[in-house]
Amino acid sequence: MSPAETERHRCFLRLFTAHEPAIRAHVRRLVPARADADDVMQEISVVLWEKFDAFRPGGDFRRWAFGVARFEVLAWLRDKGRDRLVLDEDVVSRLAEETADEEPKLARQREALEFCMGKVPEAQRDLLMRAYQPENRIQEVARGSGRTVAGFYQWLHRMRRMLLDCVRRALGQEAAL
Repeated sequence: MSPAETERHRCFLRLFTAHEPAIRAHVRRLVPARADADDVMQEISVVLWEKFDAFRPGGDFRRWAFGVARFEVLAWLRDKGRDRLVLDEDVVSRLAEETADEEPKLARQREALEFCMGKVPEAQRDLLMRAYQPENRIQEVARGSGRTVAGFYQWLHRMRRMLLDCVRRALGQEAAL
């Protein structure tokens, strides 16, 4: 690999890694099932790399990637067209536009949530994360925590409330700057 190709590869990886969570969140809002969204994300990753030469250096990678993602979701919809549970292409296009417009706000919210999660003691943070893993059942997580299921739900409610308050304060401080 030539030095120019190596630098191109590094540039792509830096941009993609920085924006992958936002792209994935965007796709998850457009594709109903997590497994399908993961499949679509794999295809988006490949297409972004293959078309990276079309990306203008210094341009808005996130917006460009969202455009690619939109077309990949539409292609996925065409392939899934026989499924009655798939959204119409016009609906997906509108959702894609709206979520792209909302992305800066959502990114600030994700950053605030990460900040607030960093304040939660590690053991509680781990338990909270386990409660939201798709493969885990809440009853098993509750049992593993030493709480009853009802007690665990109350704890989850308190944790969500505490995180919501923290995020609101963090976003409020940001607005005041």
